[in-house]
Amino acid sequence: MKLLQRTGLVIALAFIVVACGKPTDTVEATDAAEVAEATGKTLAIDPSTSQINWRGYKPTGQHFGYIPVSTGEVTVQGEELTGAKFVFDITGLKIQDMEESNEFYGKLWGHLQSPDFFDAANHPQATFELTSIEPYAAGAIADKEEFASENTPKKDSEVASANPTHWISGNLTMRGTTKNIKFPATVSIVDGAVTASAGFNIDRTAWGLAYGDESTAVDKAKDQFIYNTVSVGFDIKAN
Repeated sequence: MKLLQRTGLVIALAFIVVACGKPTDTVEATDAAEVAEATGKTLAIDPSTSQINWRGYKPTGQHFGYIPVSTGEVTVQGEELTGAKFVFDITGLKIQDMEESNEFYGKLWGHLQSPDFFDAANHPQATFELTSIEPYAAGAIADKEEFASENTPKKDSEVASANPTHWISGNLTMRGTTKNIKFPATVSIVDGAVTASAGFNIDRTAWGLAYGDESTAVDKAKDQFIYNTVSVGFDIKAN
């Protein structure tokens, strides 16, 4: 546990995305929804070029890295995305702000895999399944108020795609908990190939990753907590 104080932060990753609110709502997690009925042609995800990026925050520091996509597929009907399912390898999580040879890398990686966070021994995978997709309507993305520090989490409007084309909603399952999330994304379907990218913030505690929960901090001025907000970005390619 002292590792958190020495390295500045442990991140609890969470993945792809948001509540079913208005387009101006901040990303949140709601109850699981019915998975979309996929119609059309199924395309396989390219694991070598698809991954989830994460960044976690503590008042005294940050950590960032990625989680690989092990398998996945998307379904398209003409130029429309109708379905998608991705499987993420929690045990393949990488930390990119330090060298793997650094002794703290192994300690931090092990802590993230432990029951304090992902509980990878019992839940080695996370999944995301599309529940709905709709055109993006222009409008501001509401930003959550955060406790100010030298490492205040990036705002939702800062991590969002520059030119989103769609709102995507889907069920994210992690640690045995399924929540529906909704987020703005840039989706392109050209010559039978699909590319999708997005950036957003989530609350890690919605999936039970509650170690260092900032809501339990007795005195935030002492910096003895980890922000519940995690910034997530993804790049998906399917052929």
